[in-house]
Amino acid sequence: MRILLIEDDTVLGSAVRDQIADDGQSVDWVTRLDAAADAMAGVAYDLVLLDLMLPDGRGIGFLKTLRAQGDVTPLIILTALDQVSDRIEGLNAGADDYLVKPFDLSELSARIGSVARRYSGNPNPIVTHGPLEIDLAARSVHREGKPVPLTAREWALFEAFLARPGQLLSKAQLEEKLYAFDTEVESNTIEVHVSRLRKKLGARVIETERGLGYRLGRA
Repeated sequence: MRILLIEDDTVLGSAVRDQIADDGQSVDWVTRLDAAADAMAGVAYDLVLLDLMLPDGRGIGFLKTLRAQGDVTPLIILTALDQVSDRIEGLNAGADDYLVKPFDLSELSARIGSVARRYSGNPNPIVTHGPLEIDLAARSVHREGKPVPLTAREWALFEAFLARPGQLLSKAQLEEKLYAFDTEVESNTIEVHVSRLRKKLGARVIETERGLGYRLGRA
């Protein structure tokens, strides 16, 4: 997934960014609402993490504007505002979840996964694909009952295909899902990860449409 983090606290922002990266996801981190608007104008994010108190305004107004414009990007509020009235306001404005600071980073990862699964149309964390049993919450794969270890990047790439079964994804789209703005991507990175997934999960698990991209195939 490609995630936008909007948070002006540098200590918390760094910790959240590192947690998301360790989960194998791509994250762009901004500290102001104007920078967030610019980022969202250029990238189709899979999820937004939004602080409510930012140097150039309140996050709740930013959220209301997004929803009024028809933007349905999944969004989780991260805030120190812990009153019930604050939570109600955030959820009624269109947030998908509300996490009060301080929070456990593992809980954040779990909530990100839960919201993403709901938007993909399958809240069940267990997915079966041929001989593969995939636990989206645990980020684990078993093939015919045996565990298949995947690196963080391999998992993130496989998850991108699982979220869009049958859909053709271009190399550029996959790079956008896996890498942040400031990450240098080698020209054959996607090909390398696809090759490794095929070796681990089955030669036909990812199909290639030459010159166009890749799609989830049979395992």
